[in-house]
Amino acid sequence: MSERGGGQRERRRIAQGLALLGTVLVLVLFGGVGGASAHAALTGTDPQDGSVLKTAPTEVTLTFSESIGLLDDSFRVLTPENRRVHTGDPGHAGDRSDTARVTLPKGLGTGTFTVAWRVVSADSHPISGAFTFSIGKPSATAPPVPVDPDGNTAAGTLYDAARYFAYGGLALLIGAATFVLVCGFPGPVRRLLLTGWWILAGSTVALLLLRGPYERGSGPADAFDPSVLSETLTSRPGLALVARLVLLGAAVFYPVREQARGRVVLALGGLLTVSLAVTWAVAEHASAGIQVPVAMVSSVLHLLSMAVWLGGLGALLTALYRSAEPLPAAVVNRFSRLALASVTVLVVTGVYQSWRGLGSWDALTSTSYGRLLLAKLVAVLVLLAGAGASRRWTGRLMLAAEEERAAATVRVERRVPETVGALAAPTGVRTADVRAEGAGGAPDDDAPDDHTPDEDAPDEDAPDPDRGPSDKTTDKTSAKTSGKASDEADRYRRALRRSVLVEVVVGVVVLVITTLLTGTQPGRAATEAAAASATEAAGQATASTTTIPFDVGTKGGHGEVQIQLTPSRVGENSVQAVIYGPDGGFATVPELRLTFTLESQQIGPIDAELTDKGGYWAADGVTLPVAGTWTMKATVRTTDIDQVTVSKTVKIG
Repeated sequence: MSERGGGQRERRRIAQGLALLGTVLVLVLFGGVGGASAHAALTGTDPQDGSVLKTAPTEVTLTFSESIGLLDDSFRVLTPENRRVHTGDPGHAGDRSDTARVTLPKGLGTGTFTVAWRVVSADSHPISGAFTFSIGKPSATAPPVPVDPDGNTAAGTLYDAARYFAYGGLALLIGAATFVLVCGFPGPVRRLLLTGWWILAGSTVALLLLRGPYERGSGPADAFDPSVLSETLTSRPGLALVARLVLLGAAVFYPVREQARGRVVLALGGLLTVSLAVTWAVAEHASAGIQVPVAMVSSVLHLLSMAVWLGGLGALLTALYRSAEPLPAAVVNRFSRLALASVTVLVVTGVYQSWRGLGSWDALTSTSYGRLLLAKLVAVLVLLAGAGASRRWTGRLMLAAEEERAAATVRVERRVPETVGALAAPTGVRTADVRAEGAGGAPDDDAPDDHTPDEDAPDEDAPDPDRGPSDKTTDKTSAKTSGKASDEADRYRRALRRSVLVEVVVGVVVLVITTLLTGTQPGRAATEAAAASATEAAGQATASTTTIPFDVGTKGGHGEVQIQLTPSRVGENSVQAVIYGPDGGFATVPELRLTFTLESQQIGPIDAELTDKGGYWAADGVTLPVAGTWTMKATVRTTDIDQVTVSKTVKIG
């Protein structure tokens, strides 16, 4: 009755644990995630990059391919003199989460302004960039951006290194624990399991501290800023990292030993490992994009199967090299079956994630994500080849172990009768006496004592009449067979060590590429962003800038004309022209004329009718009626009698 009650309590605890896990997964998978394309991309700016405005704008607006998060320092606007403009607080335009907007002060002046921006995409990865716009006329030289738009490289490098270690620690922890519980061989693997725990715990703490500087693009010193750390702890990636630390603390009390392979222990172990994998999925590509629930489940399964396979390979390699006694073939065979199941899950989930991330075959070669995916595919194929070799050596090792065990069984069976006879006939007692005594009789009183040689007793070195020559031949044959099988088993173990070592090395490469993939914009998002940018560019003004050198043949009578045509399309265009002298500075001339001719269609010349605006020349309403390659002819008069006409082509779309 007690056993039945204990079994019911055990099943109830398992059901409660699985129900808790299911609740957590439902909340994580379906709560607070949208249907965007993971890893946001900039699709438009207002003002447009490279545009020349007649009047100063009152705000700057960015549009992205998905929802983004804003930082306190998301915008930095720089004047032509490279001084920072005091802007308003960043916010969303029209309550749209896929936009970022900042207000500008009045009295900006003229020249080229630079806008550097940095936001956080829905999949927790920061993105940044910069663009320029001009007011009145472009500056002679564009102002440099004083800080790299991608942010502080030291903080980003440290954060990426911590991510590599986190993946490696997870693989060691889960792989070693699975190897002990499923394959039943703790041995030297325990130390590997402890190493994996420490690596994962340390890298998680580092990620938590570096998350703030990584998002902001600031220096590593900001990792200990209380305000930065407080903001990190309230963000989704920060909460995921805190949950990971809590789970690692709970894992300390988990009984990882061969004797603890009960259903409750295995169920709790599964709960811990799945929960650890979820802390990755909620802060990576799976948390944003299409089919988020399916993608989250696929990501968790992919990560767990990777950890079981690659971490288990590390555990197997440790057991093969560090074990005091030869690793049993049965243990290797168990891991071989486990690895095959893991590879199957990896292939299925990998194909789905590749389709979700790429979106098209073209993205496989035209995007960084696709090229990294190809590199990972090659590495995985090499890894599978190594796994196939390991499976072949495992099969041969199992056969050799069976032959060795069969030969040992034959020797034991042949020696059992001798052992029984030796136990039944002590030294100095004749076998006949023992048989008689065993039949109920007594030994002869006249029989010699134990120290008296028996004349009838056979010589110890004499051949045993009860054992024929065939029996001795069988013993020698079985011993020879056993020795040969043992030598073959040792040879197969050495070959297995080499193949597993190759698998581990290639597995490390796969882990590195996987980590790079999680930080790279998916091909689907890159393609959508490019299409959105092209659509916006087709509907908004663009500009083309052409520089034409001139020389009138007099002293100081040379320089160049910089002509900007907006939008450089069929229809009405505006023209702005600036003249630079021999020293590269602005120059004034008495007259500048500009005409457009399309010789292939015999159109033109069309006079732009430029007007001197006091330092630059401009014209509005220049109509170019046909698309094609037009010839611009600029006539520059430097004095009353010195002038020159130069030309260059411009493409009108």
